[in-house]
Amino acid sequence: MTKAIVGVFRSKDSATDAINELKRNGYERDISLVARDEKAKDYEPDADPGQRLTMEDQNLGDGVFAGGALGGIAGLLAGAGALLIPGVGPIIAAGPLAAFLTGVVGGGLVGGLVDSGIPEERGRYFEERVKKGDILVMIKAQEDEVSEISSVLRENGAEDVEAH
Repeated sequence: MTKAIVGVFRSKDSATDAINELKRNGYERDISLVARDEKAKDYEPDADPGQRLTMEDQNLGDGVFAGGALGGIAGLLAGAGALLIPGVGPIIAAGPLAAFLTGVVGGGLVGGLVDSGIPEERGRYFEERVKKGDILVMIKAQEDEVSEISSVLRENGAEDVEAH
C-alpha cells in the first residue's frame, strides 16, 4: 500500500539536504515540495486559483528563482513552478503534488494534500505551516519504506513527520 510521508522544514538548507539524501536513496520521482514564495512580486489577490505565475511575475534576483531559471531548492525536483494558491498566496511547488495544485479551484493546498492521502485536519495544519514560511516535503512510498524515509526527514531537521 502506498503511503504519503510528510515532513515540515524551517530552513531551505535542511529541506535541500533531506531531498538530496532521498534522491541518492532512489526516491527522486516520488518527492514533492511546497514552499511559500516570499520573493514573488505583488500579485493580483483575485487571480484565478491555481494560476501559474510567469517568469515575469517573479523577482529573479533572489530566492529560489535565480539566474533566470528555476534554481535553489525547487530546482532539485522536476516540474517545479510557481502557483497562486487560495488562502496561501504565491508558492513554489514541485513533484507529484504540484500536479494536484495546478488548476485547483476551491480546495487550495488542503485539497491537494487530501487528494494525496493526507487527512483534511492535518492538511489544514500543513497549509498553516506553509503560510508561515515553512517548507513542506512529501514523499509517496510503499509501506515498507516509511521508516527509512521518515528517518531521513527527521535526521535532516524535519518536524511533524507523519505517514498517511
